[in-house]
Parts: sequence; structure tokens; C-alpha cells
Amino acid sequence: MNNTKTQHIFIVGSKGIPGNYGGYETFVDKLTEYHRDKAEIKYHVACKARESGEFEYNNARCFKIKVPDIGPAQAIYYDVHALRSCIKYIEENHIENPIVYILACRIGPYAKGFYKKIRKLGGKLYINPDGHEWMRAKWPAPVRKYWKKSEQLMTKSCDLLVCDSVNIEKYINETYASYKPNTTFIAYGAETRRSKLSDDDPKLNDWYREKKLEPKGYYLVVGRFVPENNYETMIREFMKSKSDKSFALITNVDDKFLQTLKEKTGFDKDPRVKFVGTVYDKELLAKIRENAYAYFHGHEVGGTNPSLLEALGSTDLNLLLGVGFNREVGEDAALYWSKDEGDLAALIDKADAMTPEEIAELGQKAKKRIADAYSWQFIADEYERLWDKSRKS
Repeated sequence: MNNTKTQHIFIVGSKGIPGNYGGYETFVDKLTEYHRDKAEIKYHVACKARESGEFEYNNARCFKIKVPDIGPAQAIYYDVHALRSCIKYIEENHIENPIVYILACRIGPYAKGFYKKIRKLGGKLYINPDGHEWMRAKWPAPVRKYWKKSEQLMTKSCDLLVCDSVNIEKYINETYASYKPNTTFIAYGAETRRSKLSDDDPKLNDWYREKKLEPKGYYLVVGRFVPENNYETMIREFMKSKSDKSFALITNVDDKFLQTLKEKTGFDKDPRVKFVGTVYDKELLAKIRENAYAYFHGHEVGGTNPSLLEALGSTDLNLLLGVGFNREVGEDAALYWSKDEGDLAALIDKADAMTPEEIAELGQKAKKRIADAYSWQFIADEYERLWDKSRKS
């Protein structure tokens, strides 16, 4: 391999590929898929594993990092050891002008040291800061304090911050203005194709029968079962609405949080509210999204959210919490609600009264929005330009 012609990209911070379906994992999977025939790009992807080793996937060199079961500290251990592995490989193989791309700001206290080593080897350190991890309610106060400090330290010690949201880029530049951070915006991506399942597929109809749902007869939400995704507001407001449709929640239920919601909302007394478990079959999930009457999106922490992009790419009518992150993505292709009492309930009643033509028009706008600015092809092309620019600079 001619190192002067090939741009080597070392990606650290995802759980690895293939077979993991989180946001970062899907991103790395798609990036390597769309670039697998690009001779001038060579990816090296860290994979969290139970054992060491290497394998090829999408023409990327995937290297396993053995991570012990040490609880929440696993993520920091993983990133640190993955970076050490990257540096060792760069040194031993005399890689010229490598880019090390870290996903998320977990290792702030170590950032300066790694940055110096990578620069000494003629490389560059890029970071994707993710969303506001330090704002997530699931973390206890000391952990949130660590995430915030870690973000600050990593912002200080890198060559470029690649933000997947305009609002995150603005936040980084305003919050850390004294560091004069170098930033760019490249969004997260989504598929724009329809599900391969037909309307009469037995798998789909069996699922509907089991969950007591029917096509276009349910509002839908898909996402992590955490307080900052505003499940309480969505359930409470749906219960206040006059809708005769169901509210299907596809999520991995946490018993403690579920009990809290039950006590606060009494949703168990409303047969319309249905927790239907998780769906890991991608084609089935895509079809369930397509057949939803409308989609709720209550996320208010983080950058460009994968489940929002998937909803806009497949569901015609989307009701989004009106925060900057969501408005930036949805623009005029969605309807918006606030957490004010009665606001979402009124919007649900309004949505129920919309004509098929009005819903179809919003659906067309949503698909166009995704195709124009968030398709994986578009995102992959943006990254190719970034790597090319780095190679020439």
C-alpha cells in the first residue's frame, strides 16, 4: 500500500462493526460501506470485544480491543486502549498523515497526551462531540460533571471538531470561544428507501395481531427509554387528547422508570397506550414506521438524532418537540409541540382532523428533506471531501 496516496482514518469510540445498531455504530457501518471501493481511503475501526484480533469488513481493518467487565468505566478504558493501539499501528507501519477520529468526548483527562503523540507522528486528531451527554438525566451528578469537563478538555486538544448538528456546532463555538475551536458541520445520515416488506407480509400482520394494532391506526414513538426523551409529556398529553387511535411505544423498558411513569400518568388505565417492546428486525421496523398514522419525537438532548431522521424518511406525519435540534432537521416538513400543558394534546386532535392530502404533502416534504440533506450517500460524500481536504493540507 502506498501510504502517500492513501488517507488512513482510525475511528475510535463506536462499539464496532458489524452487528451493533447504535447511532455511532450505524454511522461507521454506512461510512465504510459507501467508501469500500475508494482505494484512496483506508479505515481502521476499533471494535469492543471479549478477545483480541483483527478482521476485514467493508474493506476496513477492524481491530478488536479486549475490554474487561468493569462497569461504567468500560467506555473510557475502551477508548484509551483503542487509541494506544492506533498509535502503535501508525508507528510500526510508518503511516503518513493519519487521521484519528474519536466519536464522543469521554476521555478528556487523556486527550492532551494523545493529541501530542498523534501530532508528533505527523497525524491529526478529529473529534465528533456528539450531543450534550452531560445533560442526560440518567447520569448521577458526579458523572455529569465529568462528561462536561471531559468535553471541555477534548475541545481544547484536537485539530477539528466534526459536529453532526448546526446547534451543537454553535454551542461548541460559543461555550469554548476562548479556545478558538476549529469546527465543521457534517450531519448524521438516514436511508431513504421503503421497507422490503409488503402490506400483507405475515411477519407484519402477526406483529399487528399480537400488539392489537392496525395500519394507520396508531401514533408511534421509537427511542431509548430515558426521561429526557419526554415520555411522560407524550403519554400524559396523548391521554388528554380525544384520539381514537393507539399510542404504540417501541422501546426497551426500564422497570423503575416505567413504574414512575405509571404513578405519574396512570397510563395503565388507558387501553390506547401500548408498550409493545423492541423491534430489532430493520425491515419490520421500517414498515411499522411507514404504516404509523403519525410519529412523536420528544428528544431534547443531543445533536441530529437517528430515530428522527428515520421517522422523517418513512412516516408522513411527524410531531416533534420544538427545540432547536429538531427544528433544524425537520424545518417545514413536520409539526411542532411544546411541553406546556395541553399543547401536544391539542396538536394530536388537530393531527387527527387532517385530510389525507395534507398528511401526504408533509410526507413528501419530509422525504425530500432527508434525500437532500441527510441521505447516507450525501453524508459519505461530505466525509470524502473532508478526508481529501486533510490529505492535501
